[in-house]
Amino acid sequence: MATDRDAERDAITAAIQRLLDGRPTRSTGALTTLQLAAEAGVKRWVLTHKHVDLKEEFTRRKSEVNGIPPAFQHLHARVVDAEAIARALREDNGRLRERVAVYAQVIHELRTELDRRTDIRGQHSLVRTLPTSAT
Repeated sequence: MATDRDAERDAITAAIQRLLDGRPTRSTGALTTLQLAAEAGVKRWVLTHKHVDLKEEFTRRKSEVNGIPPAFQHLHARVVDAEAIARALREDNGRLRERVAVYAQVIHELRTELDRRTDIRGQHSLVRTLPTSAT
């Protein structure tokens, strides 16, 4: 029975190395427990119950590959989300600034046209000025 356990450990260790090196042979190459099990050719429960130490080593080494210590992984995920939100807000801001510029140009043209009509016809214009406050 010890030889089966040793064979599993060897297969899992080799699979960890292949996944971290980016050269999977039996899995998608994703750095997950499920794909580690597929790469090693073992059931997932073997990793989560029988060889927990290897699963923890995989998690630790995966974090090192990403360059972020495990204690800060959750913060990194929040940073990535915040950067995506900020990028979307900058794009929206740019689109809104373009609209404001177009609206300012339209207002300027309308005001110029109104002034021109007033100059042509004198004080009696067909365009009526609306009151600025409610009466």
